Formats: sequence, C-alpha cells, structure tokens
Amino acid sequence: MPKMKTSRAAAKRFKVTGTGKLKRNKAYKRHILTKKTTKNKRNLRKATTVDATNVKVMKKILPYL
Repeated sequence: MPKMKTSRAAAKRFKVTGTGKLKRNKAYKRHILTKKTTKNKRNLRKATTVDATNVKVMKKILPYL
C-alpha cells in the first residue's frame, strides 16, 4: 500500500496543539483594513481552533500531523 499524501497547502496553514486540536489563523486580515475597527483587527491576529464540524475532513488531508 502506498503512503498517503499530505495536502501541502493545508500543512502550511494548520498546526496541532498539545491536546490534538487543530490550530488555524483567522481570515479577513489581508486587505480593506481601513473600514475595520482597531478592535476587530486586533482580534483577527489571534489564532483559533478549527470547528468540530471540519475536523474529520482536516484529519483526512493531514494524515501525519
């Protein structure tokens, strides 16, 4: 049986925490920042965990993470 391939795009975007959860960065921080409040932009800096509904799919494309 051949080795499973990791999705390299996903591997660059997600990390695993010590408890096994997937960590991701938030979206909407790239451009059109003038209309966003300072508080909103500050909160977008923080990393968050992947939602439970997506974890099964993410584990499939990241088999060795």
